[in-house]
Order: sequence, then C-alpha cells, then structure tokens
Amino acid sequence: MHEMKYLTGYPEEIKHQVRLLINENQLATVLLKKYSGTHEIRTDSALYCYVLALKNMFIRNAGPLSKVVFDNDIHVIRRALGLHTAISRVQGQKLKSKSEIRISSLFKHVPAKFLRMIAVHELAHLKEKEHNKAFYKLCVSMEPDYHQLEFDLRLYLTHVDLFGELTWVKAMT
Repeated sequence: MHEMKYLTGYPEEIKHQVRLLINENQLATVLLKKYSGTHEIRTDSALYCYVLALKNMFIRNAGPLSKVVFDNDIHVIRRALGLHTAISRVQGQKLKSKSEIRISSLFKHVPAKFLRMIAVHELAHLKEKEHNKAFYKLCVSMEPDYHQLEFDLRLYLTHVDLFGELTWVKAMT
C-alpha cells in the first residue's frame, strides 16, 4: 500500500481512488492530460514580475514585496513549497519592514497553473498569516480553482515521491 502523506487530510475514498490510479500506472497519464505544459518563468526576476502582477491585480493595498525568488533550499520534505517572510529592521527612528516570498525551485518546471497556485498561496499570507477560513477565501478570490489545483499538486507530489518528476512538455505559445 502506498503512503498518502500529501493526502492525509482527504477522505479515505479519495485516497483509495488515488491508489487505484497508482496501481494501474495512470497517475502520470491523468496529470499530463489535465495539464499540458510548463510555464516560461525561469528566472528570479521573471518570477518577481509575475508575482508582483498578481499582487497588483488582487491585493494592491497589501504591503510591498521586496523579493520574490526561486529557492533551491525549500524542499517538500520539510512540508514547504514556498515561504513568506516578513523582516522588520530599525533604520534610524523608523521601523522598516520587508516581505519576501521564496518558492521552491520545483516550480520552475511545472504547469503554469501550479505556479499560480503557489504564488497565490504565498501572496495570501501578506494579508492572512494563518491558514484559516479568511486565508482560503482570499486564495479562492485570486484563483477560483485554488482547491482543485492544490489537490492536483498534491497528486503530482505523490507521483514525484513514488516515480520521480514528470517531464512536462514546454507550453506552446
């Protein structure tokens, strides 16, 4: 029986369906059929522009972002795909705060919708620190398919654990 560590909060019926897909070697097929290609964002500066555009579209009144980068040190093993950090420093008589978003380098070569989901998730932390009802409501307001994308990403991570990364075809533009 396959461990379902990315699906622990889901009902047993869902986990059973995923196990069937795994046993029939269909998990990759389902994911590749649903998500056809990768995004074009490969550099930290392109990622910063992408996330900043999302922020300006949905949560313009949130504090500024000082940095958005792909991070090789964020690993799924530590149960993190992205990190939002807020750093406050005293400069003279003023308190300066900086917000940074770090996204796992795993997201360099995945479908655009997965990158959008994790960017939305980390942006939501600018307004809501905890994973509560308001947090998920904000995520859904920025990405209506947020919950489905999160589930599908969990399926992808399960596949990575069992079989390694999928090779997504580069998106056609």
